Amino acid sequence: MNISKKRVALSAVLILFLFCLFGTAVYLKRVADYKKAVKDTTLNGVDVSKISDGIYRGEYDVNFIYAKVEVTIQNGSIKDIVILEHKNGRGESAEIIADKIVEEQRTDVDAVSGATNSSVVIKKAVENALYEK
Repeated sequence: MNISKKRVALSAVLILFLFCLFGTAVYLKRVADYKKAVKDTTLNGVDVSKISDGIYRGEYDVNFIYAKVEVTIQNGSIKDIVILEHKNGRGESAEIIADKIVEEQRTDVDAVSGATNSSVVIKKAVENALYEK
């Protein structure tokens, strides 16, 4: 292999390395932003008794996790929560949180162990559905 071919090959490897390095940095920044968004999420609580009967939709997105829910209010209480969409990585087990919210009639229920971030996102989506009304 002559010197010019070696330089081209070395340049190609260097460009590929820099591209991978940049991609990794962007990904790590997105992960850090997502973790901060979850950490900064606050649940304010909802007085369900003041919400008119109906079906309400809400969503919450922190990039890596997204939830869209439908909440049914009847006679001043939460009767049902349907998770319409849940982009969750490994947090599918958090979907049981909807049942806990209905059972306890509040959004600040305990998170599902091993799916804390998805739990927070689902709870905030429920709260957003009820706050927007």
